[in-house]
Amino acid sequence: MNPESRTRHPVLLPALVIIAASTLLAGCYVGIPPVDLGALSAVFVLAAAVPPMRSLCVVMRQRRQRNQRTVILGSGPMAAKLLEEIEALDRCYHRVIGVIDDEPLPTSWAAQARWLGPANRLAEIVERERPGRIVVAFADRRDRLPLQRLLELRVRGMIVEDALEFHERVTGKIAIEALNPSALILSSKGFRNDGASELAARIVSLVVSAIGLVLSAPLLAVIAVAIKLSSRGPVLFVQNRAGRDGRPFGLLKFRTMHPSEERQSEWVRDNAHRITGVGAWLRRFRLDELPQLVNVLKGDMNLVGPRPHPTCNHQIFTERIAYYPIRSIVRPGVTGWAQVRYGYANDLAEETEKMRYDLYYIKNRSLWLDARILLHTIVVMLSGDGAARVRRQPRDPGVAWAPERTDGTPYPSWLVRPGAAPSAGRD
Repeated sequence: MNPESRTRHPVLLPALVIIAASTLLAGCYVGIPPVDLGALSAVFVLAAAVPPMRSLCVVMRQRRQRNQRTVILGSGPMAAKLLEEIEALDRCYHRVIGVIDDEPLPTSWAAQARWLGPANRLAEIVERERPGRIVVAFADRRDRLPLQRLLELRVRGMIVEDALEFHERVTGKIAIEALNPSALILSSKGFRNDGASELAARIVSLVVSAIGLVLSAPLLAVIAVAIKLSSRGPVLFVQNRAGRDGRPFGLLKFRTMHPSEERQSEWVRDNAHRITGVGAWLRRFRLDELPQLVNVLKGDMNLVGPRPHPTCNHQIFTERIAYYPIRSIVRPGVTGWAQVRYGYANDLAEETEKMRYDLYYIKNRSLWLDARILLHTIVVMLSGDGAARVRRQPRDPGVAWAPERTDGTPYPSWLVRPGAAPSAGRD
């Protein structure tokens, strides 16, 4: 045994035993079955106590690190999108070591990735670079995919993954500009929006909202008094929003802006001058959204779901954003995946980016994902990293998204109807 490892061993064993005990207690609290907890705790103890188990952990870690080495097969728009997204992620467990394509990469790709060689030399490249994953990103795969080589590598244990699925898993959103309706229709995973899942989400939303209203009643009263004393106007702001199946409802919020006699834009950036002192504080901690717990009890919303848009924008977004009608299949939410991962939108291009996250949520919807979103929302509220901050890459506000796929073909008319002008929408 290495002397250094013998030195660390007395410290490692107690640490892992403590972690195992903590895992057992936390798991009992959230309701994980005791059998699973016992197995998980045993893994920690054995990993520290048995030298072969420690060696096995080291081997598994090295294998995982090797699996993070990724090769992209193809250099089309989807490959460029993948490289851009991976580069923008704060933390990513995948490292793109290069691109395989029949022709060398354009000079504009110099800073993004290196060319490893043509597709007909796939086996040689894999042997040389030893990646753990191949991501297939060819826009046109006819007569271009080295099917036999890919099959041999897959059978030998190499991970071969479609670019769309890889993008979805790594970024937490769906690349709708590269998505065909058949990919959603024939997907074997996701879209668990049956009666049981909907009922479970509804019950959780009702119980948590009722408890939340009771516990926050004193805070709601203090906020109402502060709004009334700080500026003229009503305490609550009611706005018509599009709910499930596009049905309108009155969304409740604490008023955070000075009233205006004229009709104003819905974009946040166009109304920053109207935000009151109390309103800025409420928006920072997202406390202005608390009255929407009443909307949840009324059945207009769930705790988690796509944020409802103003009714004046619903039709325009339906016409300009591909797959937008799918948002209306589920109840809107007080908070959502797009809210915690992206923030607020200030133009049509940013609304389209949020749609990528919303579609991911609708496809992968589960109580576990809802719990993650609620936990993230609570962290945002407590930290004061509220609605005013937008967590995303900056975009040119003058550029609107064009309804066109990465391969240049237009979407079917039943998915997007071109011709509508961009409009406003705060959430």
